[in-house]
Amino acid sequence: MVQLEVMAGGDWREAVRYDCAHGYAHRDSYNLQGARRKSDLNLRFEDALNLADEDIDDNWEVYKNHFLKGEHP
Repeated sequence: MVQLEVMAGGDWREAVRYDCAHGYAHRDSYNLQGARRKSDLNLRFEDALNLADEDIDDNWEVYKNHFLKGEHP
């Protein structure tokens, strides 16, 4: 599991999470209100992990800004 957390209202909140729970690789994105959007990655677990690391490293600031605006990152 790879997860980006954002400080909001004094608490760390999940904004983007990549994981393999439920037996398949997927990405969950959350908005400030806690609504979740799930996307199936259709990747092998190893490839999903590499994608997650690269995506969050490259895009964390964009995801943070979207999250704080109440949008899904």
